[in-house]
Amino acid sequence: MDAGLILKDGKRLFGANKTWKGFLGMIVWGALAQILWGLLLKSIPTLEKLHLVYAFYENTLLFNMVLGALLGLAYVLFELPNSFIKRRLEIREGKTAENGWKWTFIWIDQIDSLIGCIIFLLFYIPLSWQQMLGILILGAGTHLGVNRLLYWAKLRKNRM
Repeated sequence: MDAGLILKDGKRLFGANKTWKGFLGMIVWGALAQILWGLLLKSIPTLEKLHLVYAFYENTLLFNMVLGALLGLAYVLFELPNSFIKRRLEIREGKTAENGWKWTFIWIDQIDSLIGCIIFLLFYIPLSWQQMLGILILGAGTHLGVNRLLYWAKLRKNRM
């Protein structure tokens, strides 16, 4: 994404792992995932009633496509500041800090995009602090779990 741009500090803006393919892919996959989620919930009305967004908006194909694309956009946009900071601290792309920053960045890596999605959602629906905290905890746990599964399946190089 940064086209190899090197800043005055001699470091890449975001690094090689941030690509337009990934950026645009997340928007497309976000839209597809939300469409599928909407279809699944439409077939289970009891669960559909519990959905935070569908309490305010109708569960339609077009709505889900737009919602998923915008959540995907929020997701990738909020990864960028973390990548920028990690390059400044000389943390390699796709790696975790090996110093005192290690656990800080492990958690930031799990929640940066979730924060972006929550901020986006706040423009459209009211969320209590408990709901936001629940989204962060559930999302971070899911992210860590998926990372572990991908690592064990040898589809990911780092455990976290």
